[in-house]
Amino acid sequence: MSKKNKKNKPQRTKARRPRGFEDKSADILRAETALVAAAFSVYDRYGFEPLQTPAFEYADVLGKFLPDDDRPNVGVFALQDDDEQWMALRYDHTAPLARYVAENYEALPKPYRRYQAGSVWRNEKPGPGRFREFIQCDADSVGAPGAAADAEMIMLAADVMEAAGVKTGQYVIRINNRKLLDGILESSGVPNTEAGAAQRLQVLRAIDKLDRLGEGGVADLLGAGRKDDSGDFTGGANLDVGGIKAVLGFTTASHNDRAKTLTTLENLMGNSERGQAGVIELKLIDGILEACGYSGEKALFDTSIVRGLGYYTGPVFEAELLADIKGKKGRPVRIGSVGGGGRYDDLVSRFRGQAVPATGYSFGVSRFANALSRMGLIEQKEKPPVIICVFDKSLMPEYFKMCAELREAGIRAEVFIGAGNMAKQLKYADIRGAKLAVLMGSDEMQRGEVTIKDLELGSEMAKAIEDNKEWRESRPAQSTTKRDQFVQTIQNMLR
Repeated sequence: MSKKNKKNKPQRTKARRPRGFEDKSADILRAETALVAAAFSVYDRYGFEPLQTPAFEYADVLGKFLPDDDRPNVGVFALQDDDEQWMALRYDHTAPLARYVAENYEALPKPYRRYQAGSVWRNEKPGPGRFREFIQCDADSVGAPGAAADAEMIMLAADVMEAAGVKTGQYVIRINNRKLLDGILESSGVPNTEAGAAQRLQVLRAIDKLDRLGEGGVADLLGAGRKDDSGDFTGGANLDVGGIKAVLGFTTASHNDRAKTLTTLENLMGNSERGQAGVIELKLIDGILEACGYSGEKALFDTSIVRGLGYYTGPVFEAELLADIKGKKGRPVRIGSVGGGGRYDDLVSRFRGQAVPATGYSFGVSRFANALSRMGLIEQKEKPPVIICVFDKSLMPEYFKMCAELREAGIRAEVFIGAGNMAKQLKYADIRGAKLAVLMGSDEMQRGEVTIKDLELGSEMAKAIEDNKEWRESRPAQSTTKRDQFVQTIQNMLR
């Protein structure tokens, strides 16, 4: 071929996947579907109702990640509708829920208890384990004031862990309260107002680094700031010495005994009304957990939990895996939090101009399912199909009739409908992981017989056979049965 012809040759489209989006194979999909089904069974048992909101919402309804320029595409995937209104893919299930409740407020029961699972999208830089599309599974009670609703969410979170196969002692639900930290900060001179929001956020970020930096590093960040090992300086929250001491005392106030933690917190809150209100809420939560048998082994008060405190307005909690998990190289892997939630009373109010209390729980399906797989808790229930091989294409109706009989008996089965000789058909069966293959030609059909090949057993027996002649003569793991008895024979072999 000439260079000219090569140059003019049509270019094929390159098969490529957008960054941050993943293809999921059958085993991953089945594991995630099973996890969602387990969670849904808990939500149903608690009296929640399913809801499905659309993938797209109007950008101003989502109300988050939106920049101050003409195209609202930072943080979300957005496009302009034909009526020139901006729409964006949902980035979570909570903002669409708030819109749904506001639209249907008068017709909905209060509280409105719903659950939902589905893809959400974030227009962020992808990285290892960080995708632009992922599945979240949520349950929320909207119009549910009081800490009793939060206690129910905490119990629900624990029950989801157990329904997924995680045993008591392999997980813990860690509980905190936004009001407690507000009380500490008020006592330290940080106002609970818009003016103090930036300072409060710096305090939250500092506390969140406690595991990594220790008390000394966090104390620096709560004060004037800190220079790291590279020489970079991070500005601090500028609390005074008393404020730093109070915040550090708060973050280490937890005990393995919930009652002891409550006593410590009550003393720490002093005269702060907001702080004491937080203690009262935790006392109610503790009473409900105790009455329902959720001991400290399942749920603990942990004042170091700060993730999301800037968003939540009251009790907040995280579901954490404690089990020893090994990576591919046998090294310990810390999964940590796989889900969380809490009280958010301000989200629906921006649509209605009135306070609408709400509380919820959410987990990332892929992250949780991956952790369950590492723990050996993912059971592949779907067995590979029985493969009916095609000796004679004129017998296709009979092959499909046999296949229908197997399916009627609850056995996964398929007729080989590809192209290829018997060797290729058996290779296909092997790739599919099939245990049995059904073989029937015109001679067998006339005799009313069917040959069933145990591929799994045959593979083991073949290891002991030294040459092709011995293989042909022995026909390992192959048996013949009557056509009218083949379904029962296959049932017995699969058992």
